[in-house]
Amino acid sequence: MGTGSNVGLCLRGYTSGDIHTFFSDVDVMRICARLAVALATGIFSASIFAKLPPPTEDAKVKAAEVAAKSAWTDKVGLYHLCIAMDRVVAAYRKSAKAAGKPVGAPVSTAPCADPGTYQFALTPEKSKPLEASGAHSPPGMAISPPSSKATAAEISTAPKKY
Repeated sequence: MGTGSNVGLCLRGYTSGDIHTFFSDVDVMRICARLAVALATGIFSASIFAKLPPPTEDAKVKAAEVAAKSAWTDKVGLYHLCIAMDRVVAAYRKSAKAAGKPVGAPVSTAPCADPGTYQFALTPEKSKPLEASGAHSPPGMAISPPSSKATAAEISTAPKKY
């Protein structure tokens, strides 16, 4: 018999004749495949335990915008589906009347609600102006009013140094 482990057989090949008395070619290939899968699993499983850093404020705002855009897209899709269903029902009722088939009373459903145009209305807290006039506020979508009517001098809590 050979004097090596099965790992050595996979790495350096199995040209010695005495290994065939103990393993067939298929057995050696299965052992090599299992060792390769175990090695790959061990390497890639270490990345599962890695901890991601917390998202930044910009990433949170971007995620909120993507979620709002996705919700709006869903509403638009439902609106188009509602309109298409209304057209199909109208065409069916028209063709049924033309064919002389009895048509029942229409079932009342909620009207199709148009979601309108997409507007992302989230103003991050850091871009809200401190002063009431907003003259020196940073650029951004200032859709909501400032956080307070107090001026920056009234907000500062640090005592004045003379």
